[in-house]
Amino acid sequence: MSTYSRNHAQYFMHLGANNRPFEYAVDLTQKSINALFQQADKPYSGLAPEQLKAQLEAVDLNKTEPLIDVISTVNHLIAKNSILVQHPHTIAHLHTPPLIASVVAEHFIAALNQSMDSWDQAPAATYVEQIMVDWLCDTYQLGKNSDGVFTSGGTQSNLMGLLLARDWFAKKHNNHNIQQDGLPEYGHKMRLLCSDKSHFTVQKSAALMGLGERAVVTVKTNIQGQIDCTALQLTIDALKAQDLLPIAIVATAGTTDHGAIDDLQQVVNIAKNAGCWSHIDGAYGGALMLSKKHKARLKGIESADSVSVDFHKLFYQTISCGALLIKDKNNFNTLLHHADYLNREGDELPNLVDKSIATTKRFDALKMFMTLKAVGAETLGTMFDDLLALTQEVAALIKQSKMFSLCCEPLLSTLLFRLTEQGTLTDEAFNKLHQTLRLQLLTSGDAVIAETKVDGKLFLKFTLLNPCLTLNDFDSLFIKIELTATKLLQEIN
Repeated sequence: MSTYSRNHAQYFMHLGANNRPFEYAVDLTQKSINALFQQADKPYSGLAPEQLKAQLEAVDLNKTEPLIDVISTVNHLIAKNSILVQHPHTIAHLHTPPLIASVVAEHFIAALNQSMDSWDQAPAATYVEQIMVDWLCDTYQLGKNSDGVFTSGGTQSNLMGLLLARDWFAKKHNNHNIQQDGLPEYGHKMRLLCSDKSHFTVQKSAALMGLGERAVVTVKTNIQGQIDCTALQLTIDALKAQDLLPIAIVATAGTTDHGAIDDLQQVVNIAKNAGCWSHIDGAYGGALMLSKKHKARLKGIESADSVSVDFHKLFYQTISCGALLIKDKNNFNTLLHHADYLNREGDELPNLVDKSIATTKRFDALKMFMTLKAVGAETLGTMFDDLLALTQEVAALIKQSKMFSLCCEPLLSTLLFRLTEQGTLTDEAFNKLHQTLRLQLLTSGDAVIAETKVDGKLFLKFTLLNPCLTLNDFDSLFIKIELTATKLLQEIN
């Protein structure tokens, strides 16, 4: 063994080496995490932001310590000041407690460290990802010519779907090859359509694609946050009358604000009739394909040109884990680029880099593979059904409350509500009150809830994703919110 190897082998895992230091470090870390979960009585420590920042900045990164001391530092300074997604009062974002199967899979993923760009770097992993993609395409009923690729999540999936849409349209319109020749001369006329409740990644994607955020045309929604299909058709007609080019329409299966699911079938039909690509952002609600009670709400998804799915939301996977599925795998060809060292022309073995915008990519497919084997699709679907039923029960609690009022009926597992009595407060002051209420609950560590605006009014938001929640958890949560709100109102008055 070289001097370098003798000096540094202690930091790495080696074949045939004594891995007891690794086992000890993993065991110590797991015990620390277990203790944290058992002792936690709040979703956040309550340490003030400026204090947390100061303590973290005080760590000297130029001073090395034994790993056991580093683990202790991370536990006491970082882990204990993190948001505990397992706590029942962590209910703000699309952020789930992960399944044990997914956490265990992360251990395999990290230790094996497979790079998913070429088969010779990830032989078994390449086949596992394709098996999972085939299962997904079958689950979403996309047809025999469909395909997909795992991504980091909805942002990357939406970008890829719209990127493929742009290139598909240019080829169809005048056989222009954007991959080789860049944007066509009519690029400034290209338009992407979505609802005014669609995720901001549509605008971000347009910017990254060279079209600009102004290329995104938003269509009004109803009170539930669903796209108005009549307005959508009128908008398409108006754009064409101005000699503009609608190239893609994005439908949403689960908006972040309302949990709204657009009429997917009608949107897809409108897109086909208009000569547009149809993309469905199913990052939130796409999981309903496993639900026996609610699967029908995704009718039309099987006809879309592309679909985004996020597994680190309602599939309960660790971050990050998502996929893009497309109806015609030939459209992946616009991403293909051969490199002599990696995916040479004529390779007989599959290289997943051929259909990805990423080169090095994690083996995240293993998490869903292990989850399906350990938990099963049927059980996941039952979890969704139970969670949506609980959401309706919590909505009923809000309706019965004298202190809070509901924005609208929940469509998935998102609830919007606000204080009922505004008193003499202006609209701006009333909005500020809700913002302050949320921040105080967060910084005190009592509850992690969210906020959003609907028609200029600020609403508090619950996002129910934890399958272990019960109605009793909300009784205690509402008490915390009421006490904090009452105190703030007294201070104002």
